[in-house]
Parts: sequence; C-alpha cells; structure tokens
Amino acid sequence: MTTYMVTGASGQLGALVVDALAAHVPAAEIVALVRSDEAAATYAAKGLATRKGDYDDRDSLRAAFDGVDRLLLISSSAVGERVRQHGNAVSAAQDAGVGFIAYTSILNAQASPMALAAEHKITEETIQASGIPYTFLRNGWYSENLTMTLAQDLALGQHFGAAGAGRLSVAPRADYAEAAAIVLAGGHDGAVLELAGDTGITLADYAQVVSAAAGKPVAYTDMPESAFAAALQDAGLPPAFAGILADSDARAADGALYDDSKTLSRLIGRPVTPISETVKQALAS
Repeated sequence: MTTYMVTGASGQLGALVVDALAAHVPAAEIVALVRSDEAAATYAAKGLATRKGDYDDRDSLRAAFDGVDRLLLISSSAVGERVRQHGNAVSAAQDAGVGFIAYTSILNAQASPMALAAEHKITEETIQASGIPYTFLRNGWYSENLTMTLAQDLALGQHFGAAGAGRLSVAPRADYAEAAAIVLAGGHDGAVLELAGDTGITLADYAQVVSAAAGKPVAYTDMPESAFAAALQDAGLPPAFAGILADSDARAADGALYDDSKTLSRLIGRPVTPISETVKQALAS
C-alpha cells in the first residue's frame, strides 16, 4: 500500500487536491495534513485520515510524515516565512524517509523577476539538495486572484491593476488541484511542469468578461506600480503584501505570468476552465 499525503489540506487548494486525489488512488491510502481539530473532523466525516502538523513545528511534521511515501508540499500562505517553513518540511521529510515530494511552486520560478518567486526558487533548490525525488508544479496565476475583487469591481465599475497590456495565463484552483492529484498519484516524477491557462488575457480583457457576465460595465484602470500598492494598502492589506501583489501585476506587464505551453491542459486531459466560467461561478455565489 502506498501512502499519499497532502499538506495544507484545510486550505483552498489543499482541500481541492484531496477531493481530486480520491478519484485517482484508494481513499484509504490518502492522509490529509491539518492543523486543527475542526479540519480533522471535516475529513473524518468523509472517511479520510488526517494527521496534525504545522510548518512552524518541525517535530510535528517529522511525526506526521512517518510512513508517507508520496508527499504534496503545498506552499505556505505565510509570504516572507516560506523559506524557513518549507525548510522545516523538507528536513522532516528527509528524516521520515519520504520517497517523493511534489511542490507547488510558481510559473518559471528560477528565472521569474517577480518578488513572489524568490521564496519558491529557494524552496526548489532546497528540495533538489535533499536528494528526495521530486516534481515541481509551477503554478501560474489563479483565476480567483482576479475574481476576489469582483464585488468591489462591480460597485465601482472599475478593475484596478498595474499589469498594463501584459497577458496573464490564468486557471482556477480546481484545475491546478487536479494536476497536483495526477502528479501525486504517479507517472510524472522528475518533471518540472509550467502550469497555466490555455490562453492569455489582459486585465482589460478580464474587465470585458466581467461586464458581459454581470450585464454591467466594468473598465480596467491601469495604475503605476507604486500607486496600485498604495491603493491596496488603503483597502486594508499589509504594506509588505500590498507591495508583493503590486510587483506581481507590474511584472505581469512584462510577461511574467504568461505561458503558452498548454502543459496544464495536457496534464489534466481537457481544456483549462476559461476565466468566463470562474466569473460566472463567482457571480452566482
């Protein structure tokens, strides 16, 4: 029997991966890594096993990884703390004898100019140095990164950004989760996968999609990077995180979030879900 573990299993991506993985391997072989009793109870109700572990607690990870054959390391949400946290996870995996790690990185991590890529680059290098067989899932921009401001966009009639006419190859979390489940199940070990939407869209294109779906005009308002960062801070984001998001938009203007390889659609065996569908789902909810 092979034991498959998904870390961050109570997060938005992790929960989707666990559900997708159950379609590829026996449920009895899946273990979800969680931090809370509430999350453990949710999975227990689905008949899935859990273990407790925290990226900040290396010893908890070492215990949780015991007997795990194939591990999906979902990147931490704590931007700025990822190098240390991921280092804890990789070190614990070494000690536990984990046989394989799939890691959710970022598009073109080793060459990306995005500030957000720096911690992913170091994590990839840490995994490579560990000697554990691996696959890197270099995820592009999530469609939900755009639709998370949908209510505000509709209220103001504007979608703000700093990406200029840069094209973003977006895909929803569910598509990236399906890819992660397929890789964790086996057959793509040793690969570095650049995963992104089938087509690129500009933020002006996105605004047109929102307008058509909502029946209300929404325009794209492009801003200088510094002004966009300030606007994000005014909206309540911490300064450091606002700066990283503004940097991501500005680098997207130069193509940092564009990929036309269609690797994701080939991996999941179908076209990537278009942004129009994600917008419709967001409007319905």
